[in-house]
Amino acid sequence: MSQVLFDAPGPRARRRMVVVNVVATLVVIGIGVWLLTRLGAKGQLDADLWTPFLHADAWVNYLLPGLRSTLEAAGISIVTSAIFGLVLGLGRLSRSRTVRTVAGVIVEFFRAVPVLLMMIFFYMGLLQLKIVDASDVPLLAVVLGLTFYNGSVFAELVRSGVHNLPRGQREAALAVGLRRGQSLRAVEVPQALIAMLPAIASQLVVILKDTALGYIITYPDLLNSARLLGTGQGNILQALVVAAAIFIVINYALTRLASFLARRLGSRTAGETRVAPPPMAIDTGKG
Repeated sequence: MSQVLFDAPGPRARRRMVVVNVVATLVVIGIGVWLLTRLGAKGQLDADLWTPFLHADAWVNYLLPGLRSTLEAAGISIVTSAIFGLVLGLGRLSRSRTVRTVAGVIVEFFRAVPVLLMMIFFYMGLLQLKIVDASDVPLLAVVLGLTFYNGSVFAELVRSGVHNLPRGQREAALAVGLRRGQSLRAVEVPQALIAMLPAIASQLVVILKDTALGYIITYPDLLNSARLLGTGQGNILQALVVAAAIFIVINYALTRLASFLARRLGSRTAGETRVAPPPMAIDTGKG
């Protein structure tokens, strides 16, 4: 049976695809030109509004400290989300029905609650409890909100990745004497993580972008710093454009890094098939 779901496009279909792509590109370019024209008419493209970002003060006092805070929150959240997600993912794959149920309830609950709502909840709760210094509460609230939400997503990635593996992987591990838990930890989960690296990279980008929600609870991230800089100098739009450009560069670098790691790890785990030559027949002269 053929594995092709759709026929290859013919000459007429290819011509239509080219026409549609050209038209779509022209529409996007037209919208971009119209926006730039409108911004220029409003004076938003004047050099005076953009030159402050060429001075060191804007970067040293605002953008770089904000970027450092963003990377700090994102870095901690990535590590804690990975740990939280791996534990919950293994729990959802457990043979114990009780463990699977508890892990499933936790995952579904934190996936359903908006990240911003969790940040505000932890921010208000930690301020009321006074168990940490007030200056550390915004960072801790951002990290907790990102950890619980993205950790739940990571848990689903682990579960779905293991379920999508060929059954032969588990059967081979059990055949050599590994127990079910050992097979998960040593064979199935590592392969599932490699296979799910593109999805994991997308989630890392989500974590980095969601740190911008911290400005609502006074966390001094890049977005908040750019907003303060733009408000003080009267170029808020230009400041937000610069912050967006920084986010784009970092997110692109994360995606490329994940793709590189996926290729390297995939090539190492795939291995090479070696076929041993057949033994040579030796004529002993005996009939």
